[in-house]
Amino acid sequence: MRFNEIGQQLRAYRMESGLKAEEISARLGVSRAALYRYEKGEVIKLDTVNRLAELLKISPLTLLGIGVEYYSKPVGYAERLRQIEETSDQILQVHGPLCYLITSEHYDALMAQMLEEHADAMGADRMAARASAEQLMNVMIARKQMYASRKPSIIAILTAAAIQKFLADGICPQAKVSDRLRVAAREMALREIETMANLMESEPIGLQLGLMAEGEPNGAFTLLRARDRATLAINPFPADALPSAQSGVAMITNAEDAVAAHQRVAELAWREAVKGAAAAERLRALVAAARG
Repeated sequence: MRFNEIGQQLRAYRMESGLKAEEISARLGVSRAALYRYEKGEVIKLDTVNRLAELLKISPLTLLGIGVEYYSKPVGYAERLRQIEETSDQILQVHGPLCYLITSEHYDALMAQMLEEHADAMGADRMAARASAEQLMNVMIARKQMYASRKPSIIAILTAAAIQKFLADGICPQAKVSDRLRVAAREMALREIETMANLMESEPIGLQLGLMAEGEPNGAFTLLRARDRATLAINPFPADALPSAQSGVAMITNAEDAVAAHQRVAELAWREAVKGAAAAERLRALVAAARG
């Protein structure tokens, strides 16, 4: 058994469950420190794996990394993605209005502010909503910090329809926030797409951006490649999803057939995508249209 991978998935599913570490350790009859050691890759007995799986309402085989991983909340998926990104040399993203890892710090700051204001509107559930928002933002920012330190190569294929919707709605469109923040959210979307256009034009080393101007893929997915492994992540959650969002089920797998099938789709999409100055021009036209 790969205990390090079991520990990583245990942490992601614990965050997905919403249970605190002390709650799980108490039900297992172990210390919180022991649970954290399991999450860091310490040897874990099969009986403990079975009991953890029961607590987390998942299959023991899933916790052992056999088959497909499923996540129904953004935080569990984001944490698992962070773990995989830590050892990835290449990240290939298909679909979406932007690539989160190369967004600005201002994006994160505004998103955190919006999630906090949304949590404050939750009444009796305010404190739990705030805790969930903080947990999600910590994971997202950790992903961005990892990218800044490791700089894996990124290929991202953006889609015109997703960009138009993003520009119209702004970031965190589902958040219940003031009119002031909603205006700021739309302005932030405009600024981030302008940044994507600049990056398309400048074509920095290790970063390739393309625009799928025609049609839309059936769903967003990411292929992450490390030296010894390729991983497919199928993701229904946008980067600015609310912590409580349950708009679909994310799936993560290393199955060779699944990876190969999505690789073929990605290669075709990349060949047909508009790139460079032509793509940048189209993005700027979408921004200009959104500004009116």
